[in-house]
Amino acid sequence: MSHPIRVLVAKPGLDGHDRGAKVIARALRDAGMEVIYTGLRQTPEMIVGAALQEDVQVIGLSILSGAHNAIVPRLMELLRERQMEDVVVLVGGIIPDDDAGQLKKMGVAGIFQPGASLESIVEFIRTSVKQVA
Repeated sequence: MSHPIRVLVAKPGLDGHDRGAKVIARALRDAGMEVIYTGLRQTPEMIVGAALQEDVQVIGLSILSGAHNAIVPRLMELLRERQMEDVVVLVGGIIPDDDAGQLKKMGVAGIFQPGASLESIVEFIRTSVKQVA
């Protein structure tokens, strides 16, 4: 029997709207994953620190503020510095298509824009994470 997938859901930056992040967190929990929700106004340093402490396999960022081009590169840099490249990073929110391509080049595994189904997010995580027995 394998352990549940551990996911950290975070709201980086100054964006104060977290309803979507909470919906995602609940859907992942209902799908059998262990979810840690960090709350609002997290810095990349806080997110990576929590991911390390909680030993997560996935970091899901919810960004509606347009700050993804500042936040995600720093987060990816911190993950590399801490040898955490095996952590799957997902970004959801208002991400223009051109920016989505750049984020994927940085190592972001998946981009979920408004209208993405909860089922597609759950399935993406399940297929992206290597299960450890």
